[in-house]
Order: sequence, then C-alpha cells, then structure tokens
Amino acid sequence: VQLVESGGGLVQAGGSLRLSCAASGSIFSFNAMGWYRQFPGNQRALVASITSTGRITYYDPVKGRFTISRDNAKNLLYLQMNSLKPEDTAVYYCAADSRPPGWVRLEYDTWGQGTQVTVSS
Repeated sequence: VQLVESGGGLVQAGGSLRLSCAASGSIFSFNAMGWYRQFPGNQRALVASITSTGRITYYDPVKGRFTISRDNAKNLLYLQMNSLKPEDTAVYYCAADSRPPGWVRLEYDTWGQGTQVTVSS
C-alpha cells in the first residue's frame, strides 16, 4: 500500500486548506486512517483519526477547526483545515493502520511522504 498526500501550501492565518491522501489499496479494508503532523525537531503528533466504523478522534488544538473524512469508493482520505493559525505550520502526514477492521488500539504501519503546510501571520 502506498499513500500520497496533496493539498499543502502557503496560506494566511484564518484561511483554509484541504489535504488529500490517495491510497493505492482499498481503504475500506483498513482498520483506520489518520493524519499526523510534525514540527521541526519534534516527533510526529496525531491530528485526527477515523476508523473503519467511522469513529473519529481529534487532537485538542484542532477540534472545531479541522475535519477528517474518507471516501471509500475513491480510496481517499481528507483533512479539511479551517481557521488556520501560524502554529499549525508543519509537515502533515497521512497514515494507515492497514490491519483488517476490528482492532481497538490503532497502530499505523503505512505512511505517506508528507506535505508542507505553512500558515503566515
């Protein structure tokens, strides 16, 4: 399975971006998918996740501003980012827990190459 992100770029504070992640395999068969971000010098941190059953989790700083969604028919994962802040500037990664559905504890084993999001003040 390969994951390819797109949609990153430069945006002013308060603006919006939509990230997309195209999977080479059927995301319907994945236990979960998610978005992570990485600040310079830091580890990757979870932004949002969505399981095969539709259970969604958001990292607190993005709640109410970001929305994760998936299109199983097109094998696409999205992250709609609204009201962007300079502190959202990071490299955003798409990730998949490619195990069959049913696992409660998520373990991401497949990653995209990342897409840069830069929010100017």
